[in-house]
Amino acid sequence: MKIDRRTLFRIAGAAGATTALASAGSARAGMAVAKKGARGVLVDTTLCVGCRGCEAACSEANALAAPEKPGDDAVFASLRKTSPETLTVVNRGTQKSPSGEERYAKAQCLHCVDPACASGCVARALVKTPSGPVIYEKNRCLGCRYCMVACPFGVPKYEYTKQLPYVVKCTFCASRQEKGLPPACTEVCPSGALLFGEREQLLEVAKSRIYQNPGKYVPRIYGEEEAGGTSWLYISDVPFETLGLKEGVSKRSYPEMAAGALSGVPFVITLWPPLLMGLYTFSKRREQVASTEPGAGKSGEGSHE
Repeated sequence: MKIDRRTLFRIAGAAGATTALASAGSARAGMAVAKKGARGVLVDTTLCVGCRGCEAACSEANALAAPEKPGDDAVFASLRKTSPETLTVVNRGTQKSPSGEERYAKAQCLHCVDPACASGCVARALVKTPSGPVIYEKNRCLGCRYCMVACPFGVPKYEYTKQLPYVVKCTFCASRQEKGLPPACTEVCPSGALLFGEREQLLEVAKSRIYQNPGKYVPRIYGEEEAGGTSWLYISDVPFETLGLKEGVSKRSYPEMAAGALSGVPFVITLWPPLLMGLYTFSKRREQVASTEPGAGKSGEGSHE
């Protein structure tokens, strides 16, 4: 096959255009869309009193040990994270409210609308259900722990100390929801800080509270856009990062970004080999032409009279 310079440029242009189009297609895509009727929880941190009743209810519902230091505020001395034995924790914020009150926030799996953990699980042990929960089917798990790497919030935890370890995280009380019951944590909240319902309706409630109380809340709903959207939503009168909520998370779902980047791979794989082969052939041909030109290899010779 004879390849001239014009053919090479055409191949290179096609390969570059394919990569660019793949990126553009990814950039045009919006946030993940929750299934109609999917459930969620609105956490109004201005109402949370830090009683940790949700921790106790979660432990009981999941047959786990009782929370550490119940009723002891010393537990708030440092930021806590979830663990295989504690699927949800309440943290005290590092900044008080404008009126001088302590602020608290519950942490657990946020149950992303388009979860990176489920996308990264090669065994499909993590599954996003239409009703909202991201559930874990341990019998499918290979123990690769890709989900732990993929999660932008660092939620999944691994049972390192067990002989037969599994990945552990909040289940959003999926089994209770199947029976028509709310998540255990939301059922026991005494202050109304945890509101369970359809995600679309919760967003409207959150926006209404922010609009009807100008200056009270940070004008933003945490979880509306983070990682493409999450089932757990937060409103607050102090910066979210002071409550232990991670900032700087992409507004696009992580699986979508990966899909956009990889969508051009089949085309690039098809186009780049002939391009590289063409460059190699062109280079070798130029060397051959140069070696056959008159005077080749006689540099430095001259005429002497």
